[in-house]
Amino acid sequence: MILYIKNMVCNRCILVVRQELEKLHLQINNISLGEAELAKVPTKKQIEQLNEALEKLGFELLDNQKQKQIEQIKNLLIKKVQSGEVEEHFSISGFLSKSLNKDYSYISRLFSEVEGITIEQFFILQKIEKVKEWIVYGELNLSEISYRLGYSSVSHLSAQFKKVTGLTPRHFKKIGSTHRQSLDKVHYK
Repeated sequence: MILYIKNMVCNRCILVVRQELEKLHLQINNISLGEAELAKVPTKKQIEQLNEALEKLGFELLDNQKQKQIEQIKNLLIKKVQSGEVEEHFSISGFLSKSLNKDYSYISRLFSEVEGITIEQFFILQKIEKVKEWIVYGELNLSEISYRLGYSSVSHLSAQFKKVTGLTPRHFKKIGSTHRQSLDKVHYK
């Protein structure tokens, strides 16, 4: 049985969810962003206990099919950005259609209806948060960042960064990490 879990956005989230599942003696076959595959179907009481424990930690068990699909979309895009391997001509529509085996117009319409922003806006926000992370930690220069996140140039990255944050990357670097958000809180303005 697969459980779909909202707000799992990093490896630490996987670790925390794994711990909660183990506390309830639920045997895990596999766990990844947004989902946990269990060896057996949990009891109703175990589901209730798990849901309560996860909610206290900022997660949510999903039972609505639309919400499950939205989480799958988000997790695929977050993984892609976090990999730091976004090609310059990366096609969100091709990537999601192939990954989910669904028509992109359906995926796009569903996402916009439920989230109130487009998939493209969500993807841009994820990329900007990754840019912030790399700037704060000084791991890469802007040229390397723009290449790894699929921007055509540093000026394109800088323009998009300023449009989303109101700051240039250089100014953001000066003021530090106070403007970073957790990935599950990223929303388009």
